[in-house]
This record gives sequence, C-alpha cells and structure tokens, in this order.
Amino acid sequence: MAVLEVVKFPDPRLRAPCTDVQDIDDGIRELVRDMTDTMYALNAAGIAAIQVGRPERIFIIDGRVATGDEQADPLVFINPEVVETGRGDEVSDEGCLSFPDVFIEVKRPRWAKVHATNLEGQRFEAEGEGLFGRALQHETDHLNGKLMYDMVGMVKKEMIKRKMKRWHNEQANERAKETASSN
Repeated sequence: MAVLEVVKFPDPRLRAPCTDVQDIDDGIRELVRDMTDTMYALNAAGIAAIQVGRPERIFIIDGRVATGDEQADPLVFINPEVVETGRGDEVSDEGCLSFPDVFIEVKRPRWAKVHATNLEGQRFEAEGEGLFGRALQHETDHLNGKLMYDMVGMVKKEMIKRKMKRWHNEQANERAKETASSN
C-alpha cells in the first residue's frame, strides 16, 4: 500500500477517457488500496484512478461522505455509470486533488444515482444527495475526461490556469532547492 502522486491540471492524462475494468484481479485490488491510502492521506472526499495516472474506470468515495458514519469503509465504484440525476440543481464549492488549493462554485443536480461493480464483482446501485451526490458526479466526470474547470466561464478558467501555473512553478522551485541542498 502506498500514497500515490496525484496528476495535476493541465496534465493531458486528466482528459483521457478511461477504459472499463475487465477483470478484478490482484492488480486492481492493489490499485484500490493505494487509491484509498492516497485519498485519506490527502483528506479528500473521493479519488478517481485517472488522478493517479491509471486509465481504469474506478473511483472511490470516502465512507463518511457516503453514509455519514465515521467508521464506514470507503465505497469502491468499478465501471460506474450515472443513470439518473435530479431533484433540482445546487451551486456549491468544489475542490479537486488535481487542482490544489482551487475551489470553485459548480452547479450540479442535487441527487445522483450510479450503477457500478464492487471489488467482489457484484453489481450495485448507489444514490445520494448533497455532498455524496456531488462526489458521485464529480468522480464520474473524471472517468470521462471532464473536469470541474470545464464547468466555469472563460474569466474563471484564466484565473485557474494562472493559479495552477504558479502552483507548478512553486513545486519546481521547491524541488530545485531540495536538489541543491542535497548536493
């Protein structure tokens, strides 16, 4: 088990549509464990496989977000499909591991229903409102190459691009300092 590096915008991998998982094998189970470790290490509500550079149609949602129970295990969604949304729209701030320190208002349906497969290979249905419904939609969007960035206007997009450029520059400067101090 490991904490994986998260792919950051504007990395083109975030735009790649993901591929269906054909077999739930030890490799997939290990990926899910690593994604879980990564999600918890970064205090996130959910994470999609593409965010750790893997093209499989998998995402995880923190069990607390899904159920409200502090002890709940994370929910694993393999080959998920949003089959229904509704109950009006809601505008709320969203963050994303692929956009560090960026929070934007996104309008989404209040409720979503998803069909997926779990780690045991069983099909199931999940539905949620509020944060859980938003997370179901946000993570499914990742698997389809869609980002929260796509849901804002041009001015906000430019602001996000600048902020992410600064973030990448700061990271590069920190790595350069670490390299210089280790020599």
